[in-house]
Amino acid sequence: MESLASLLLILLSSFASSSSHPLDPLTFTEISTIRSILSSHPPFSHPNSFPSITCLSLLEPPKTSILSWFPSSPPLPRRATVTAYSPNLTHLLSIDIPSRLILSHSTIPHPSAFPRLTSSDISRVSSTTLSDPRVIRAIQNRGLDPSRINCLPLSPGWFGPQEENRRLAKVQCFALFHNTTSNFYMSPIEGLIVLVDLDVGAVVWIRDEGRGIPVPNGEGTDYRYTGGAARQGVMMERAGGGTGFEVEGGHMVKWGNWELHVKADERAGIVVSTTKVREAEGEEWRSVMYKGFASELFVPYMEGSEGWYFRGYMDAGEYGLGSCAMPLVRLNDCPRNAYYMDAVFAGEDGRPFVRPDVICLFERYTGDVAWRHSELFSDEAIHESRPKVTLVARMVASVGNYDYIFDWEFQQDGLIKIKVSLSGMLMVKGTVYQNMSQVPKEHDLHGTLVTENLIGITHDHFITFYLDMDIDGPNNSFVKVHMTKQEISPEESPRKSILKFNREVAKTEKDGRIKLNLYDPSEFHVVNPARLSKVGNPSGYKIVPAATAASLLDLADPPQLRSGFTNNQIWITPYNQSEEWAGGLFAYQSRGDDTLAVWSERNRPIENKDIVTWYTLGFHHIPCQEDYPLMPTVSSSFDLKPVNFFDKNPILRAAPYFEEDLPVCETIANSI
Repeated sequence: MESLASLLLILLSSFASSSSHPLDPLTFTEISTIRSILSSHPPFSHPNSFPSITCLSLLEPPKTSILSWFPSSPPLPRRATVTAYSPNLTHLLSIDIPSRLILSHSTIPHPSAFPRLTSSDISRVSSTTLSDPRVIRAIQNRGLDPSRINCLPLSPGWFGPQEENRRLAKVQCFALFHNTTSNFYMSPIEGLIVLVDLDVGAVVWIRDEGRGIPVPNGEGTDYRYTGGAARQGVMMERAGGGTGFEVEGGHMVKWGNWELHVKADERAGIVVSTTKVREAEGEEWRSVMYKGFASELFVPYMEGSEGWYFRGYMDAGEYGLGSCAMPLVRLNDCPRNAYYMDAVFAGEDGRPFVRPDVICLFERYTGDVAWRHSELFSDEAIHESRPKVTLVARMVASVGNYDYIFDWEFQQDGLIKIKVSLSGMLMVKGTVYQNMSQVPKEHDLHGTLVTENLIGITHDHFITFYLDMDIDGPNNSFVKVHMTKQEISPEESPRKSILKFNREVAKTEKDGRIKLNLYDPSEFHVVNPARLSKVGNPSGYKIVPAATAASLLDLADPPQLRSGFTNNQIWITPYNQSEEWAGGLFAYQSRGDDTLAVWSERNRPIENKDIVTWYTLGFHHIPCQEDYPLMPTVSSSFDLKPVNFFDKNPILRAAPYFEEDLPVCETIANSI
């Protein structure tokens, strides 16, 4: 019976592979098959020593195979990559699913950096901390009940050899005041920091230096809706149709003049692949981007004391953006007519589970204008306008106290807007101060007193995106269009100066490193020198930054060494399938020796090559009172905009909207 069941799994897996896109994520059946394969392979075959699986995902076929694949093509190999961890040993495996063969199995003994934390790691840290008599004593000394405490593991970063070869977590504890709030982040037990050895399952040391700092009871910080609140001015849809896009096979999205593949990944969160656009119905599909996703999210806090100096998180590599993506709240995270995608992930025991509604797709119409013109100097007055309607793919990652909303927005004129929005709770520090009048002038709070006894600590957020742009094919070049002032003599013109630009084609990786500078402006183009327009311009897209921030940390500061990918806002590297994670394959306790900054030091040729663009979107966050107890959403973005890609405005012939084309809405006054 067991062999018959295994054969059935193989047949089901093969069928799923032959009928789907080769970049589709692993299915429930495929993950079950992988676990079955592992269960007969040491050390996974020993039930008492089954290594924790920290990542199980599709081993994507070579890019050349994907680019030459068509729906009518024979199925490409369905393979998986598995990362697992047992004490002092990291396992890396690749598996061919239909044949049930383990193609490779390598191990890294006593690794210098580790895979991400699992849910069991998090639970074990909490139970280890709260079973230590010293911790219980420290809690009781503050007049708190040890049974009403929540302790969370914080990645410790890397600060020297004394922390190497041990998988560690530093622990912050919070008081639970269920009678007043569910928002325990606003009740930190300040000054109590615990170091836990994850592999041994023991407390290494305790620092208890904040006994005189009050623990706020969280009154007024609950954010759950309990009914009864007035909803004024809410636009309620009364009528309207469905969606204007199609989803084929669960992941292939077709909307207007766009075609793209969308899926969830445990580490990266939302991944957009094989993105193509065309100018009009019936014309050729043209490639824009092979693959795009958030490669890393770095959050350094700006406080140097014992309980805070180590706080510099890499949320993708240490916790997983997809792993932290919870189901979207319908009608609130996404509008009424959204389409939802589930994710199928593997637990640390290798068993598959479904995370529902982690991605939504929807059309957005907010009253913005796609193009318009009114003409009065003609035989008759002309008033023409077209509405901007876009397609949004969204995921929300709730990484501890912060929520990150990732939007990929596609416009009909070929523009792609990538936006990140931040909400959730501040990471606050307890203090004895209740009013700024009590703070000595010489004392630096390293943040803002947001309410009595709580300081919102200053910090940054840096999101580095991997963008494998394939403008009309893989071989592209990076062009810096540098703008300068050109002075004009009185003999030439009444003007004194004009702006001129010069195109500089990057030859090697060092030429592709960009620090943004408002007073030394440039445009940044990715072009295909072999695809020229009818007037001779190379086909391209440009990276258009919006509000952003750069790291101000010293380059030798340990958190900055680990996050060297934030040293520039733009990097260009040659395509390499093994170089996808800006902070390195293993980010937990990493030392910064396997990052984008290190790879780029090879200074490889990038002109007219298959290249990858990396863009870092940054936020400096000086907290304010309005961020307490839960932050209103703040956003920033950047655009990928066509530049000489189309021969003319691709939406020139777009039709206007009429009354019957849009939902009928009404404003609901007062409460419902």
